[in-house]
Amino acid sequence: MAVIAVKQSGVTRGCPCSRCKALHGSPPLTDLPSRISSVPPARSRTVGELLAPTSPFDKKCGRENWTVAFAPDGSYLAWSQGHRIVKLVPWAQCLNNFLLHGTKNGANAAGTRLPRHSSEGSQKNKPCEHVIDCGDIVWSLAFGSSVPEKQSRCVNIEWHRFKFGQDQLLLATGLNNGRIKIWDVYTGKLLLNLMDHTEVVRDLTFAPDGSLILVSASRDKTLRVWDLKDDGNMMKVLRGHPNWVYGCAFSPDSSILCSVGASKAVFLWDMDKYSMLRKLEGHHNDVVACEFSPDGALLATASYDTRVYVWDPHIGVILREFGHLFPPPTPIFAGGANDRWVRSVCFSHDGLHVASVADDKMVRFWRIDEEYPVQVAPLNNGLCSTFSTDGSVLAAGTQDGSLYFWATPSQVSSLQHLCRMAIRRVMPTSQVKNLPIPGKVVEFLCYQI
Repeated sequence: MAVIAVKQSGVTRGCPCSRCKALHGSPPLTDLPSRISSVPPARSRTVGELLAPTSPFDKKCGRENWTVAFAPDGSYLAWSQGHRIVKLVPWAQCLNNFLLHGTKNGANAAGTRLPRHSSEGSQKNKPCEHVIDCGDIVWSLAFGSSVPEKQSRCVNIEWHRFKFGQDQLLLATGLNNGRIKIWDVYTGKLLLNLMDHTEVVRDLTFAPDGSLILVSASRDKTLRVWDLKDDGNMMKVLRGHPNWVYGCAFSPDSSILCSVGASKAVFLWDMDKYSMLRKLEGHHNDVVACEFSPDGALLATASYDTRVYVWDPHIGVILREFGHLFPPPTPIFAGGANDRWVRSVCFSHDGLHVASVADDKMVRFWRIDEEYPVQVAPLNNGLCSTFSTDGSVLAAGTQDGSLYFWATPSQVSSLQHLCRMAIRRVMPTSQVKNLPIPGKVVEFLCYQI
């Protein structure tokens, strides 16, 4: 066996040097600690793939699929297909196509093209496909839906150009030229063009409370807060990052924003006061992705230092470390090119699983209470990933503009975990620790066991 051969040769597994690669060929399915390497993780089942169209004149630069997103209600899937194009696809019909035509599906294949309708009156009842030309390379996407009860924070405005109803669904696209364009998902029409960033808009996130507050993260070292119910008025600029800002994510109750960036930066912001809460220190290289758990009790961050950290954001403590290189690299090695850069991380909606995409051509599914992957899948040149709205499918984009889908680990959550999530949705760590309950229960509620 390959694992035994590596041990007998005396070469450390996960070594990136050319000699080891020459001796042992391509890397194994996944690097695991030696004490569990005899039990390899299961392969994830492929659900389907959407392949970007190619032409002999395509340039390699500009084809990347930097971002993929699902609508909050699960009706649509959006992905940056490369070369300024965003594809909006009805998700239910996309799944049906995978069942009818197999997993392989060219994005522009005539035989499997999804229906398009010109009648706006039927758009909301019967979702249809849209192809949107954004005018520049698309780096980020985010869906936003409106709740009428959530009024604009700008109370002195009596007239608005747009009045968003409860059934409104918007798509925000962040572009290479620093602009943010807002589209009507049902019609594919451009609604707003937000211009204030001076560099690439690397990430976008809507507040989950339906207020249509949008936050953008940019290479100009800032985050900007926009109120779409106030016709896209920019409310605040959040400064503090010393270098590029790679990503941002709201907590489920919209009260906290996490932003990550170059120079090992992980910042938490109070979105009521627009002030910095704390800095989380622990990574050894650029931090490129972040996401909160569904109950807001955990925060996952991904870094080029080969690690995914799971934090308690309320007290700034690292609870879990998911390594992609064993033995773990030293800080000096982790701070450079190590062939295991983690590109993306996302939380499943069951609150139990985390998915990561790394440069070692692997997608990994982790359980928050285990230190090794429970499932893996091969993926060349992966860049981004996200779970579907119901958590049953993981979508991941690649450098050639394509999109791949896998079934996620299926497990019925225990009653204890469901109760824990219900409690943590309304109680931060400090309040949990003050409860008059046994210490072991407190540790469980704080995800420490």
